[in-house]
Amino acid sequence: MAHFSGHRAPTEVPAHFKNLFTNGQLGAAEDNNNPGDNNEQENRPINGNDDTNNNGQQDIACWVFGYGSLCWYPGFTYSKCITGYIRGYVRRFWQGNATHRGCEEKPGRVATLVEDKEGITWGCAYRITGSTALDYLKQRECTLGGYATIDTKFFPRVASQDTPFSGEAVEVLVYVATPENCHWLGESPVEEIAAQIASCRGPSGHNAEYLLRLAMFMHDEIPGVWDEHLFQLERLVLQELYRREIPLSSVMGRNPDRIRRDSHEDIRRPPSFEFTSRVPETKLRCLNI
Repeated sequence: MAHFSGHRAPTEVPAHFKNLFTNGQLGAAEDNNNPGDNNEQENRPINGNDDTNNNGQQDIACWVFGYGSLCWYPGFTYSKCITGYIRGYVRRFWQGNATHRGCEEKPGRVATLVEDKEGITWGCAYRITGSTALDYLKQRECTLGGYATIDTKFFPRVASQDTPFSGEAVEVLVYVATPENCHWLGESPVEEIAAQIASCRGPSGHNAEYLLRLAMFMHDEIPGVWDEHLFQLERLVLQELYRREIPLSSVMGRNPDRIRRDSHEDIRRPPSFEFTSRVPETKLRCLNI
């Protein structure tokens, strides 16, 4: 049975993450050069990307994991986007939202993570540099959304020498809602959650768009992975929209910009038969035994 991490204090956020969220400042340079820092992988340049700031100094780069609207609408500048998963959590639409996909009188429902030691949540990780993106995320996810921050390990869907992922996991920052925040709605029957999603709208658009675009991301980018909670809600929300005679075009809004994910796949060598073509022909003889 899944239980929620909000029943205990969230995992301590790494120092350089905490500094960004408390005062918008990057961690001290000497902290970043500490040989014992577990985030050394994220803090160095990758593939020759220029992460220097206006003062010619090297900015800290980190990875942020998205499992909700960040999968299809990040809203910030990033240098890479990699699909993959984290362990120990499952995605649930238990968090209320009154600033983007609902209002105070009629809050919508958005995704959060619930602890489950056997759970896996698929999404995508963004590589970001400097404090601008994190300041934006602090406002969007923490101040307006009611989310807290944790850090965990991210496992890439495709490993490549073109990325920091060569098969090993990397530390990512994750936004998770807790029952202590004022927007928390908690567990309900999926039919009730679907009805609520189908009837709510906020400044960022219809609540159904949030759910359906997340389901589209999973179908298009990570085919073959089954998310029972998400896909059951997708089916029920579409049925509810049809029952209420709400056209799908009226809830989906403008198509977001295309996100180029797993760009390192483009440079991977395609299948080739050049070696098999060099194998000499072999003639087989039939023997009567």
